Amino acid sequence: MSDVEHHGGISRRALVKSTAIGSLALAAGGLSLPFGLKSAAAAVQQAVQPAADKVVWGACSVNCGSRCALRLHVKDDEVYWVETDNTGEDIYGNHQVRACLRGRSIRRRINHPDRLNYPMKRVGKRGEGKFERISWDEALDTITKSLKGVVEKYGNEAVYINYSSGIVGGNITRSSPYASLVARLMNCYGGFLSHYGTYSTAQIACAMPYTYGTNDGNSTSDIENSKLVVMFGNNPAETRMSGGGITYFLEQARERSNARMIVIDPRYTDTAAGREDEWIPIRPGTDAALVAGIAWVLIDENLVDQPFLDKYCVGYDEKTLPADAPANGHYKAYILGQGEDGTAKTPEWASRITGIPADRIIKLAREIGSAKPAYICQGWGPQRQANGELTSRAIAMLPILTGNVGINGGNSGARESTYTITIERMPLPDNPVKTQISCFSWTDAIVRGPEMTATRDGVRGKDKLDVPIKFIWNYAGNTITNQHSDINKTHDILQDETLCETIVVIDNFMTSSAKYADILLPDLMTVEQEDIIPNDYAGNMGYLIFLQPVTAPKFERKPIYWIMSEVAKRLAPDVYQQFTEGRTQEEWLKLLYAKMLEKDPKLPSYEALKEMGIYKRKDPNGHFVAYKKFRDDPEANPLKTPSGKIEIYSSQLAKIANSWELEKDETISPLPVYASTFDGWDAPERSQFPLQMFGFHFKARTHSSYGNIDILQAACRQEVWLNPVDAGQRGIKNGDLVRVFNARGELRIPAKVTPRIMPGVSAMGQGAWHEANMTGDRVDHGSCINTLTTHRPSPLAKGNPQHTNLVQIEKV
Repeated sequence: MSDVEHHGGISRRALVKSTAIGSLALAAGGLSLPFGLKSAAAAVQQAVQPAADKVVWGACSVNCGSRCALRLHVKDDEVYWVETDNTGEDIYGNHQVRACLRGRSIRRRINHPDRLNYPMKRVGKRGEGKFERISWDEALDTITKSLKGVVEKYGNEAVYINYSSGIVGGNITRSSPYASLVARLMNCYGGFLSHYGTYSTAQIACAMPYTYGTNDGNSTSDIENSKLVVMFGNNPAETRMSGGGITYFLEQARERSNARMIVIDPRYTDTAAGREDEWIPIRPGTDAALVAGIAWVLIDENLVDQPFLDKYCVGYDEKTLPADAPANGHYKAYILGQGEDGTAKTPEWASRITGIPADRIIKLAREIGSAKPAYICQGWGPQRQANGELTSRAIAMLPILTGNVGINGGNSGARESTYTITIERMPLPDNPVKTQISCFSWTDAIVRGPEMTATRDGVRGKDKLDVPIKFIWNYAGNTITNQHSDINKTHDILQDETLCETIVVIDNFMTSSAKYADILLPDLMTVEQEDIIPNDYAGNMGYLIFLQPVTAPKFERKPIYWIMSEVAKRLAPDVYQQFTEGRTQEEWLKLLYAKMLEKDPKLPSYEALKEMGIYKRKDPNGHFVAYKKFRDDPEANPLKTPSGKIEIYSSQLAKIANSWELEKDETISPLPVYASTFDGWDAPERSQFPLQMFGFHFKARTHSSYGNIDILQAACRQEVWLNPVDAGQRGIKNGDLVRVFNARGELRIPAKVTPRIMPGVSAMGQGAWHEANMTGDRVDHGSCINTLTTHRPSPLAKGNPQHTNLVQIEKV
């Protein structure tokens, strides 16, 4: 409410201006003023004086992998200028946590004319975006009545908290469903149907523990000890382009070590551009085939670290193969063609699949086999495929085969790790409902919940679901539609109110997902309330940021703690007491920080941190090295795998493969093999939809956050990348408006014709806000890639394969 407050509809500035004019007229006429009017005139004079410039520490807390400090300049209760961190040096380890163009534009987000200001209820069909304003009492009473009714009729398993990451950087304001205040409330009220996995990391987070027991990687800072850096689909220049400064340190570390950097990606990314020694384009979904071709050379030319494989690993060859594995079921037999499929994984075999020349595969294998230590890592793009579980484990085979695990300058094959300072999260009572589904399967759980089983659909906690989802909480997330898949199919599911009965959305804007709310509540942003948050990925420097409210709350926006407290109060007195424990939001924050000080006495005091805004500390160990203790002494420090060793062959996966219900084009394997998949490069549907399509993280947005900021849209155009060969065949020129379509939907978008993407492949920035006439042709003019993606999950993690798509592109 920058201009209008509750003065009978008169704007504050107009009121001040008219009063000031009247006072000046009286003074000009030589009239004396009574004491009361003199005081009023003095107050007016003070009001029209330029207000003092107040600098408030805040942070950008969206889900980008960074966490950036902001210094917001405030005048007249308005943010008018944004700076970033000005502490520290230009040296990694005590560096300035500099915000990117997104965080620096946050005042446009705070002051956006389309912000939600009042509670509202839906008056049209779901998805139409038709709402009317209601009071907070009516909104909270409606939510409580619906929630009680669903729990009474179906049980708590029918209540679902949708996956959301809009405020994943918050603490008290945190939106991750398993750690949010919404989850705390539901756990105080009998629990809710929970989920596992994330839209970002479902496949790798599920698969890597079968190899290592966990999913850890060396910190990026450890690259300074490397001789070779090989990055599979890892693009920190765009995915983590600020805050912790991953890309910045990548450059510094390589300068110190003089390491070569090879980027393997279908797209010539900004991480590669000007930094890499070589870019190797690869067909999406075929990384495991490249690894197999490299492994063949390593084995054939005796470049594997045999002592490491013998001592630390299970299943490389016959002598370390588990007793329950079939003969020749080991990895070496698979690579040499002595296993079940009888096919040698030669560079020529890999070349036909990946599109990479065989001689380049041989050269890459020799580089990896001879450079030690080598930092081999993967981003989360390669695993976001329909065969992503196999891909992530396969990439890990390169450091395993060459003995680069558990040493400085090496890596496990996972994504980079980080050092963090102690953080105490808002505590959550245990969830009484133990059932879980994959976070990607919620639309299935609405339509056919009681049909979903453990062996077919990945239900955890029991054999099957008993009830469908009937009530959805959606706090600070856009995965109801925009970040979920097959938007047209999702729309049809949600419009049927006999299926899911109530959807509650708590957000700052009328996002694509918010249009499907039955009750829509306006939340405060993190910079409008007090919180303490830690860094995300920042190499070997951790930090804490103390956020302060930059302005007073405006209109009828409320903080999430207040909203959930009010619902708790309406549910039952004991629920309210258990939820709040009699504390305000500020009292909770002080309590959590006191617990942090008990664990880490080196931290500054609460008041000192509040004054500082940001507190930094370098990793006292220098760098984080994944599985170093295991490497140093495997007997004393076994891994969390059943054998305590690195499991190249997983008996657990063998059992799953033999017991789960799988489609013919789905593969779960005890070995990290390559497998074709549905909608892949060699799928029969390519005759109709010949281009592979994937999405990439975009500088103008963090997923869909900041997607409505005009200057970011202008700075970074939403385009579909197309190789000149493919464009020429279609008569498409750079900048032409094109239609991208498949059997699931169609979108319109300008073409970016560029050699920075390999032929046969197309790509666009993910997260653009869906914008279609859903009662008409449903053509998306907002160019959201999830108009084209599938609801069909990956085989093991049941995760989203949103990079596995086939499309056709034509000029409009």
